[in-house]
Amino acid sequence: MIPREFFTQSPVECARALVGCELVWGACSGIVVECEAYAAVGDPACHTFTRPSARAFVARHRAGTAYVYLNYGMHWMLNVLTKGDDEGFVLIRAIEPRRGLRAMQKRRGAKSGRELTGGPGRLAAALGVTGAHHGADFCATARRCFVRGDKFEVMADGRIGISRAQELPWRFTVRGNPFVSVPPKKTKPRK
Repeated sequence: MIPREFFTQSPVECARALVGCELVWGACSGIVVECEAYAAVGDPACHTFTRPSARAFVARHRAGTAYVYLNYGMHWMLNVLTKGDDEGFVLIRAIEPRRGLRAMQKRRGAKSGRELTGGPGRLAAALGVTGAHHGADFCATARRCFVRGDKFEVMADGRIGISRAQELPWRFTVRGNPFVSVPPKKTKPRK
């Protein structure tokens, strides 16, 4: 289980380091193959930029806490709070399933591949993430945590699915992984 100290990095450092780790969610798990960083201060795409409730959440909670919100009134989004020199969130955008495939497919209508867990809304639906998980601690139990994994070639690209600050290369993906929601535009790996 990844300890709380891991989440005391900046959101960008944490997002890059989470790629290749395993996300455990009850009986289901998968390798994180795509995530995005959001800075709590100065990032117009982060919820803290316009939402006082998000700023209060950051102030009240420790690093490694789940930040879950409903996007467009339709899709739950799973994030983890980081509190290093820079505070913020890492949005978990895609996983490659490892355990609990049947349960994930049941929740997603027998989808497979990218259609199953490629994208933050699909991922949350496959895992059964809801607003009831907002504030859950990823560092408290092995039933809901991150576990260090293998090293992969990580690509950095602009964030997607947002209208502001898209140009920041804060989306990190496993190069060539078929579960990534949208293949990166850049072809060079970032170190």
